[in-house]
Amino acid sequence: MSDLPRKAVTRTAKLAALPLGFAGRATWGLGKRIGGKSAEIVGRELQQRTAEQLFKVLGELKGGAMKFGQALSVFESALPEEVAGPYRAALTKLQEAAPPMPTRTVHTVLAERMGEDWRALFLEFDDKPAAAASIGQVHRAVWHDGREVAVKVQYPGAGEALLSDLTQLSRFARLLGPLIPGMDIKPLISELRDRVSEELDYALEAEAQQTHAEEFAGDPDVLVPEVVHQCDQILVTEWIDGIPLSEIVADGTQEQRDRAGQLLTRFLFSGPARTGLLHADPHPGNFRLLPDEKTGWKLGVLDFGTVDRLPGGLPQPIGDSLRMTLDGDADAVYGLLREEGFVKSEIDLDPQAVMDYLLPIIEPTRADDFTFTRGWMRSQAARIADPRSPAHQLGKQLNLPPAYLLIHRVTLSTIGVLCQLGATVRMRDELEEWLPGFVPETATET
Repeated sequence: MSDLPRKAVTRTAKLAALPLGFAGRATWGLGKRIGGKSAEIVGRELQQRTAEQLFKVLGELKGGAMKFGQALSVFESALPEEVAGPYRAALTKLQEAAPPMPTRTVHTVLAERMGEDWRALFLEFDDKPAAAASIGQVHRAVWHDGREVAVKVQYPGAGEALLSDLTQLSRFARLLGPLIPGMDIKPLISELRDRVSEELDYALEAEAQQTHAEEFAGDPDVLVPEVVHQCDQILVTEWIDGIPLSEIVADGTQEQRDRAGQLLTRFLFSGPARTGLLHADPHPGNFRLLPDEKTGWKLGVLDFGTVDRLPGGLPQPIGDSLRMTLDGDADAVYGLLREEGFVKSEIDLDPQAVMDYLLPIIEPTRADDFTFTRGWMRSQAARIADPRSPAHQLGKQLNLPPAYLLIHRVTLSTIGVLCQLGATVRMRDELEEWLPGFVPETATET
């Protein structure tokens, strides 16, 4: 499939076939076991076939379906290794690529949006896409002034497809649950549906990217490409080379992993403080590691289609609650969580139990440096997901206020990427520098 299927009935049929396919492979697996193969071998083959079908369909459909797959992909480090293994290659592939649009479709969109003489704007234009994402694909080109640029072209019908996919996926969210044990899939899809429609507006994306590019201009650690041109369904930005973070995850050196992890953490916390915006799509396909003479490596940041607008930076209650948790002040933490709506007024919890729930999660902020691993991520996921554990019972009673939804997802996703990297990160340094409330006010005044 090389074009974006636009008819709702076609897309719905493809998506609806996924759970049927899962059931069919389960029957196939039972047959194999009756035939004498061990449960372990059959299980692995079943997972491999499921992964291949899931990501083939999501990649072909692009739109909201692929967006959902990308959102899932950053959580693979929370999966048990015997489950994560078969999915990892398919997940990584999904982060970086999807089947491209036909060249004639690309040319038609460019002519419609930039004018019939669109070629005059470029000295060179590569018809072969350099990358394909959820609602558009990127072509490498040379702008008429000689600058190397990335030309993002939105798929025709992407808006209709995006909303249709997420509506359809929500209908069988329960059936997708086994892909990420312990995670409630439906709220994730609901949030995606509410948020990613912004990505269709390239004017909003251009504004967010240019704000970051100007703020981080000359920064020793982070590079954001400048916006060169924007019109309906077309976005032209400066081209940056570098190693995709997905390649660092796959086989980067430890030095690259640690540097990428530190810079990713720095960007997560410094971005809102410096720009009033939170880059809200932190999957590895949106980052590059660039060689730098002074610092060794620099982080290149792409794709500002989804951002959270935080004019005052990250909310101070996050920093306050972290600091008070580290100080062991259970009553103060509980009071703040109630005040912010994390504990609803009709719910009564034990403050110390809440503290016990939070402490393992914020372990990376306690030490001067912390090594993120898939094992650590899996242990946290298992603790919260196990219905028999006190953490699971308490977690079910907590609430996530709407204002914190995207911040929560971005933070979890970033931690997922850090665990994929296996990076050792000085997170506390970044919190002290950029997170309001983490350092007591008296300490900042002296």
